[in-house]
Amino acid sequence: MNTDSAPHLAQTSDHPLGYEVERADGPFLFLTNGHRLIDFISGIAVSSLGHRHPKVLQAIRNQLDRHLHVMVYGELIQTSQVQFSNQLADVLPPSLDCIYFTMSGTEANEGALKLAKKYTGRSRMVAFDRSYHGDSHGSLSVTGRRIYQYPFRPLLPEVTFLPYGNFEALTAVDDQVACVIAEPIQGEGGMRVPPAGWFKALRTRCSDVGALLILDEIQTGFGRTGRLFAFEYENIVPDILTLAKAMGGGMPLGAFVSSTTKMESLRRDPPLSHVTTFGGHPVSCAAASAALQVMLKENLAERAVWIGEQIRSCFGQTPMVNLRGRGAMLGLDLPSVPIAEQVVKTCLNRGVLLGWTLHSGTVIRLAPPLNISEEVLNEALGIISAAIDPFHAEHNT
Repeated sequence: MNTDSAPHLAQTSDHPLGYEVERADGPFLFLTNGHRLIDFISGIAVSSLGHRHPKVLQAIRNQLDRHLHVMVYGELIQTSQVQFSNQLADVLPPSLDCIYFTMSGTEANEGALKLAKKYTGRSRMVAFDRSYHGDSHGSLSVTGRRIYQYPFRPLLPEVTFLPYGNFEALTAVDDQVACVIAEPIQGEGGMRVPPAGWFKALRTRCSDVGALLILDEIQTGFGRTGRLFAFEYENIVPDILTLAKAMGGGMPLGAFVSSTTKMESLRRDPPLSHVTTFGGHPVSCAAASAALQVMLKENLAERAVWIGEQIRSCFGQTPMVNLRGRGAMLGLDLPSVPIAEQVVKTCLNRGVLLGWTLHSGTVIRLAPPLNISEEVLNEALGIISAAIDPFHAEHNT
């Protein structure tokens, strides 16, 4: 990458893509070099409606004409916050009736961890190997990848990591544990889905010992897996739900959601136990309100199932590919890191934007917009298939 055009912009790696975006529209990114990319990762599961959905843009324009930031979160009544919180509560179970807005997913998880400790009066936390919950200190403390934790130690104490999907390990959740935090599908861990019944066992164990169950649906939420929320597959309800990414329709927004009774513990002893300046920004909430209306009206959760079926029909019989995930949140697990890197590079050169999952160099993320047209979906799948084809003979020898 040539970073001369952005000498003062901090980078997160030595090899960023470095393409300059001129504009984005629907499933496409248009670059200043004249190339067009199909965004097959949706900004990492953010742009589930594609880029610049007209309903979202109109909601943003309407809110811009009213007001921007006016006061730290919670102190003034802001219509867009109220409207969206009401909409969100309407599609969640009755026990998840109180919503605290943040600006991002890691902030949502920070708030959830604090709420669990404050409400239970306990300090121990349980998380899972290969999990990802964010990069702030608290969220990193419950992220199950030591290589990312090591440079920032000491992190939060009293965090126990268990193997994801292991039934026997759940006995480690005892009456000293404040909370257990888990992803319904480990996205950055390589699109790992636990065995059937495991989340029910986890829910039961938490209830038995009085630990709160936090489900991190930051990546799985809002239709990505084929249900509006992935916990619906398991017929369970978490004590705390964390959300972000697709929620804002392309604008920055996160939330942690719990019962009114539990959330009241942040209001006293001391008051203002958790505050945020920009959480629930009115423009973001207006965008999110429009995005949720579109998602429900167009049945995009159901369409995620259809997208997943098309992808599986394309790659499901390919011997060198292990396809993991659910709905339109899938990962192509290839035989080696070099093969995965070459496939991603070839697709990029041919007009499809792909990427890896953070904790697995062999798993390529597939997370297209949920309203991607059949024509564009087939175009992208054809390019990906063609990029994989040259490695079949190598793999079979």
